[in-house]
Amino acid sequence: MTKKKVVVGMSGGVDSSVAAYLLKEQGYEVIGVTMQIWQQEDVDLSSENGGCCGLSAVEDARRVAELLEIPYYVMNFRREFDDKVIRYFADEYLAGRTPNPCIACNRYVKWESLLKRSMEIGADYIATGHYAQIGRRSNGRYAIRNSVTAQKDQTYALYNLTQEQLAHTLMPVGAYTKTEIRQMADDLHLPIAAKPDSQEICFVPDQDYAGFIERYRPEAIPPAGNFIRSDGTVIGRHKGITHYTVGQRKKLGIAMGHPVFVKEIRPETNEVVIGEADEVFSKVVYCNQVNQMAAEQFTDGDRFLGKIRYAHKGQMCTVRWVDEQTLACVFDEPVRAVTPGQAVVLYDGEYVAGGGTIIGGE
Repeated sequence: MTKKKVVVGMSGGVDSSVAAYLLKEQGYEVIGVTMQIWQQEDVDLSSENGGCCGLSAVEDARRVAELLEIPYYVMNFRREFDDKVIRYFADEYLAGRTPNPCIACNRYVKWESLLKRSMEIGADYIATGHYAQIGRRSNGRYAIRNSVTAQKDQTYALYNLTQEQLAHTLMPVGAYTKTEIRQMADDLHLPIAAKPDSQEICFVPDQDYAGFIERYRPEAIPPAGNFIRSDGTVIGRHKGITHYTVGQRKKLGIAMGHPVFVKEIRPETNEVVIGEADEVFSKVVYCNQVNQMAAEQFTDGDRFLGKIRYAHKGQMCTVRWVDEQTLACVFDEPVRAVTPGQAVVLYDGEYVAGGGTIIGGE
């Protein structure tokens, strides 16, 4: 019987390294690939942050592949990454929204582009080191399933994958805890066993999003404008809308004598709306670009656990269609800081039912 061939996306980190080991142990023909998507000039910084994109990632992944005795290649995806992730990231901030570049990278680069190239070289599957699992429901549809460890669960950022992508994907790490994965790496004497997890957005290592956008799109930088109340009262000046996100409290640069929050960003008038704590809660979350995963079609009245950001623990909601493209998620209890550009991800038990891009709340 011919072994099934799997291309493992190796970031140079502990999770993808152990994923490659586990699949080899399960009898797959494993090929290691590092996706060269963003070239960090500062190798030490990239390594320090556990970066998945820089030169250190290539070096670490190559050493692991040698120890595991699997073939290893570097594939250049810079063009796809720039077009689908970095450009999207900048455009969203310039439009007053707060994007999640990891979701875009997963759907359009790590899966769409890598899967296409992997199929071209005869692979049956691609695999990653995500803390998630894939199951097949009774209706025949594939769905992302929670990992065994809630602490590291990464299902939120994978809601947008297609049925075709899921059918050709393996996620062996989702069956283990992070402690178990690190222990395996240590037992195998892998050089990355103690490497720290990657943090935040890989192509903005200093986390200065506004500064990054200024360098990437200098011709499009929005000017300073007014902070206003919901009634239009001007209460100060802001530095430019790319510096803010809904729900933000710190680094606003205005003294109100008590904590206030960003309630809304209005790019059309270059205004940032400031509100009190109780003004940043919404009962209804609207989303579009809906991807239905576990269920082929959402029906008005369906109940799900909804998460409006990665760190959100989730609350129960009822969904209804506003029109063919827009889904309303009516939460049982108001949720804080509904942020346009982020995702609302809906769970049916331990499975991802689907989700969409948030366009607003009320």
